Amino acid sequence: MSQQIQEKLAVLPAQPGCYLMKDRHGTVIYVGKSKLLRNRVRSYFTGANDKKTQRLVQEITDFEYIVTTSEIEALILEMNLIKKYDPKYNVLLKDDKSYPYLKITSERHPRLQIVRKLKKDKGKYFGPYPNVLAARETKKLLDRLYPLRKCNNPPGRYCLYYHMGQCLACSEQPASEDTYKEIIQSITSFLHGGHKEIKDNLKSGMYEASADLNFERAKELRDQIQHIEIVMEQQRMTLNDQTDRDIFGFAYDKGWMCVQVFFIRQGKLIERDVSVFPFFDDPSDTFISFIGRFYLHHHHIKPKQLLVPIGTDTDLLKELLEINVHTPFRGRKKELVELAGKNASIALQEKFSIIERDAERTIRAVEGLGDILNIETPHRIEAFDNSNIQGTDPVSAMVVFTDGKADKKEYRKYKIRDVKGPDDYETMREVVRRRYKRVLKENLPLPDLIIVDGGKGQMGAALDVLENELGLNIPLCGLAKDDKHKTSELVYGDPPEVLSLSRKSQEFYLVQRIQEEVHRFAISFHRQLRGKGLFQSELDKIPGVGEKRKRLLLTHFKSVNEIRNASVDRMIKLGIPINIAGTIKEHLAKNE
Repeated sequence: MSQQIQEKLAVLPAQPGCYLMKDRHGTVIYVGKSKLLRNRVRSYFTGANDKKTQRLVQEITDFEYIVTTSEIEALILEMNLIKKYDPKYNVLLKDDKSYPYLKITSERHPRLQIVRKLKKDKGKYFGPYPNVLAARETKKLLDRLYPLRKCNNPPGRYCLYYHMGQCLACSEQPASEDTYKEIIQSITSFLHGGHKEIKDNLKSGMYEASADLNFERAKELRDQIQHIEIVMEQQRMTLNDQTDRDIFGFAYDKGWMCVQVFFIRQGKLIERDVSVFPFFDDPSDTFISFIGRFYLHHHHIKPKQLLVPIGTDTDLLKELLEINVHTPFRGRKKELVELAGKNASIALQEKFSIIERDAERTIRAVEGLGDILNIETPHRIEAFDNSNIQGTDPVSAMVVFTDGKADKKEYRKYKIRDVKGPDDYETMREVVRRRYKRVLKENLPLPDLIIVDGGKGQMGAALDVLENELGLNIPLCGLAKDDKHKTSELVYGDPPEVLSLSRKSQEFYLVQRIQEEVHRFAISFHRQLRGKGLFQSELDKIPGVGEKRKRLLLTHFKSVNEIRNASVDRMIKLGIPINIAGTIKEHLAKNE
């Protein structure tokens, strides 16, 4: 622990607030909150911590804190700081998955849409629906049943859906607002549980189609029924009062937490959400932060009531979310909260089992690779690959695998500066030279093993730079590919020799993953550069035509050739100044 941190710990206030942990670069790597800053922050640097927390503490070189007047202020500030800094150890609050909602717009001619975000636009939202496929199929069914707007045609210009009886908006006499209100009320009733009558009608149609030997139609109706059941009543756990609720339960162990949410709609459990993540604070505080983030930052629709486990600070959640938060002590509601907690515990144990199996398998592969190469276990592996098409836009990429897992924050991209034409060996020399000159200059960690995508030629080029130019002695191997561009051979040694590596071994799978990942990264970078290059045009050479005007012209005219043939008046109507329009015409005419 540094002297600076010791001095700061000695003067920490015994007040609520937030703290920001920083690494040696001054980057915020963790944000937390506490009722008592003094106790919470000191706990990181004193006493026993699990390995996960120890890794966090090892990276902390400084911290700062912000005192608040209350715990609710600290909670809100914590969420805002996490959103601002995106700290790498706040995995929980970076989980930005979003489930789809069904939305009825508030237009004169409403539409039924599937959306991912909630907006204050007077639309009616239903959901969320974690089962995306079922939500889409339900929308398709509702589109067939209720003829809301499905086109942008003006009245009198009929669309295909109008002829199918599924769009009222483009008829010569558009539907009245009262008609739309009735349709919206029917859809609302359907999504709030009034779907049984429609389902019964579909069943009757299915039986009739089956009796008429129209099995294809019967199957289609059967699938529609199944999708309705998935969305509306997947599980038949019910509460009799028909109130919309979200039920939360959580479990934690070994520095990990799992939160399970049951979505209760119209008294029925329609779906659930499961989140598993590492945490570093008090479990109760982490649980409350999760719920706040769940609604305020992920924009889930807040129900009329939340049910939470005994011991949760319901007053704090009520103040934060401005809805009814309740802890049940008996009856069916208590059983559902306990069931959510039980499911969370089971999911957490499954996560541990998967982590342990993956970690054991990956670590064994890394150790085995070290044994095959007769080197120390290569905990840090850096791999290189080059990419070009007929010598154009040559690039290279480097990926890093730490203990057998991709460390994407360490990835690097390189535009090749000095090599002209498709010279893979000189490209490898340049990128290895640039990489490890910087490593030495900035005192960055050296790899335990370097892998180059290629055979003896690429290995020789890389080794020449490492040993003769930079004086580095780092194990290096090459990965050759077969005619299908798949990992074929591992090449190592001086002189280089092909090492026998079973294609069914974990070591082979490891080097294959590394080679595929560095190749993917290099190709994606090359395509990105080529995409930018392809978007360059003659317009970029014209004074007064910036990115905005270029996009405006290409969006309207579709191609440079159409712009060349367009009149100055047409350009002026788009908002292009007359002098710029004249310059465009003159330049394109010269360079035809």
